[in-house]
Amino acid sequence: MNSTFTLRWQMLALFVLLCAAFYYLSPVLTPFAIAAMFAYLFDPLADLLERWKLSRTTAVSIVFLALSLVVTLILLLAIPYLSRQVAAFIGHLPQWLAWMQDVALPWLHERFELDFEMPDMQKVITVLQSHWKEAGGIATTVVAGISKSGFAVISWITRLVVIPVAFFYLLRDWDVMIQKIHDLLPRSIEPTVSRLAREADETLSAFVRGQLSVMIVLGILYAIGLWAVGIDVGPLIGLIAGLISFVPYLGSITGILMGVIAALVQYGDVTHVLLVVTVFVIGQLIEGYVLVPRLVGEKIGLHPVAVIFAVLAGGEMFGFLGVLLALPVASVLMVLLRYANERYRASQLYAHESPEAPADAPAGVGEPIVVVSSSRQAADPSSVVVRKGDADNGPRTK
Repeated sequence: MNSTFTLRWQMLALFVLLCAAFYYLSPVLTPFAIAAMFAYLFDPLADLLERWKLSRTTAVSIVFLALSLVVTLILLLAIPYLSRQVAAFIGHLPQWLAWMQDVALPWLHERFELDFEMPDMQKVITVLQSHWKEAGGIATTVVAGISKSGFAVISWITRLVVIPVAFFYLLRDWDVMIQKIHDLLPRSIEPTVSRLAREADETLSAFVRGQLSVMIVLGILYAIGLWAVGIDVGPLIGLIAGLISFVPYLGSITGILMGVIAALVQYGDVTHVLLVVTVFVIGQLIEGYVLVPRLVGEKIGLHPVAVIFAVLAGGEMFGFLGVLLALPVASVLMVLLRYANERYRASQLYAHESPEAPADAPAGVGEPIVVVSSSRQAADPSSVVVRKGDADNGPRTK
């Protein structure tokens, strides 16, 4: 009992030290966290290449070169195109707002007798356009700012270079590092920690690898569909709808609203409105029947509300590093909460009987039942609580 108590205090002290280190070293740890995230994402691909009889270094080199090519193409092609799309979106805003003021709001007032007070459209347009012009000069401002300090330039370039270098070595040695961490675990808690780590990996991979893939594919499908329909800013609307689709129906609803307004302002007919809605209906069908079953499967990912809260809380506490670590930490916390729930249900506190059952209570009332939370618990005798009162009815499973 004494040794267990001491071990728990030691682990608590280690946890506090790690949190303090993350807080004070977050600027230095950020490039390594980005590299570790990429290593985690692409480790299955490197393992697949290894199963094709390639060495680990060769497999990692192929993954590294392919990813470098993709990132370069995105920087050279996608970013300038998206920049033009955003500029077009800002340029169309006066038409959109004028349509809402002159067409949509009078129609709502006539049909439903709803009164809305719209803000001064010209002021809204001026503010948005001025901010976009300022945003367009961010790169120039940043370059001018960091050029004033040679140390800042060196620090910025060093952190940028550290990401691909650390990614390569972390990916190459990923399996070795995981095995060494496993070997360092105290033998008394190794089975429990290993089980929780596997569950955390399943939860995290279900969201990061699975849901992220769904978001990217949906964004591309929506962008191509709206471009084919003929919406000027369709690709931008499609990408926005895809990237926020981790919250169920939020992406499609947002995309439909923006796409319908764009179609009405640009064409002013029902045909293009129906085409926009068709694009998102087809996207939802593909997501539900093809993408989610194949890319996410039966894994239980993070709840959308948990994702939003984790990202916001991580950013508030640890800045950009906290945003990067939000999902891994949330996955671990969810697994720990499920484990705590299992332990609570298997404890005497949960199983404690009431002192007396009412005299007129029907048979079975007040009598506890057998609770088995999962097949993993059933395999662990310590997690199963057998309680009296069910000899005639047999065990029940929850």
